[in-house]
Amino acid sequence: MGSRQLSTLAEQSPAWPQGWLSALPGEAATALRLWLDHPARSPITSRVEADLAWLDDGPDRHLLHPGHPAWPWLLDEIPDPPLLLWALGDLEALVPPKLAMVGSRRPTREGLGNAAAFSRELAARGWSIVSGMALGIDGAAQEAALEAGGKSVGVLACGVDVVYPPRHHRLHERLQAPGGLLVSEHPPGTRARAGFFPRRNRIVTGLSLGVLVVEAAERSGSLISARLATEQNREVFALPGSLHNPQSRGCLQLIRQGAVLVREVDDILLELVQWAAVPSATTALSRSDEAPEDAVESDALLRWLSSSPTPVDSLVGLSGLGVIECQRRLIELELEGRVTQAMGGWIRLPTP
Repeated sequence: MGSRQLSTLAEQSPAWPQGWLSALPGEAATALRLWLDHPARSPITSRVEADLAWLDDGPDRHLLHPGHPAWPWLLDEIPDPPLLLWALGDLEALVPPKLAMVGSRRPTREGLGNAAAFSRELAARGWSIVSGMALGIDGAAQEAALEAGGKSVGVLACGVDVVYPPRHHRLHERLQAPGGLLVSEHPPGTRARAGFFPRRNRIVTGLSLGVLVVEAAERSGSLISARLATEQNREVFALPGSLHNPQSRGCLQLIRQGAVLVREVDDILLELVQWAAVPSATTALSRSDEAPEDAVESDALLRWLSSSPTPVDSLVGLSGLGVIECQRRLIELELEGRVTQAMGGWIRLPTP
């Protein structure tokens, strides 16, 4: 069963297990009944045990799902979110605002240089770089972010423990170290298949506030990512290039279709500032002026909240709180009637 079909079923909250047995299609229902009645005879048992053993084999192994403290809330906004994400590495890579960077697998030297330069500067400004760990632009962007001391998330079309492409063995290892994270909707041990890659791309863009296409031919797979980003209501950015460079034609086509033409990192941040940019001293002061004096002095979150929605990712970075602590405190403040959740993040409510 596909994730969309399973998501639709899960939204109905069928009772366990009879409701699920009634709602599942025949083959799936038969497999589930065998596992429930005769687990020793069911092939599901060995798979579940193998997955649990993998999770228990280190603190850097995770199974994320909606409701998990580290679940990326942006995925809940896309039409076809994954049901869960297997993760290997540092969950802190999911905390900063994220930008996807994609491009040609056969880039020019200039394209590789541009990918590395933009990635380094974005990392220095507190952004996490998301990509599919493909050869060319994708891998170059992720390597540059990590080398700059920043964060990067690699989304795989295979299990997180499978190195694909094989030439990225070193990058795969680096993404398991602090600042890096590998995620996949497929269980550990799953090999890459052709049909998994387009599905992978929706997670790359879904995790991100926007996607930057660095170089792309007219029929490049990067244009699929750009289309997905548009469908997910994400910003699409493109670097222009020479009219005579085949690897620039896809980017020029995107710009003609309305993508933001990018010359420098500020062209990106100006478009996304309302979502993820760390407020300047002036902005921070204006927010502090709006808040009650005692709340500003005593609460790490209220000082950063105003009548404009602020995403959780930004609040984590601004407050210095961990993800779990930040979400716990927001719930407490909501119960106290001091904040509420709105489209795009959290807002502070007027003092009675």
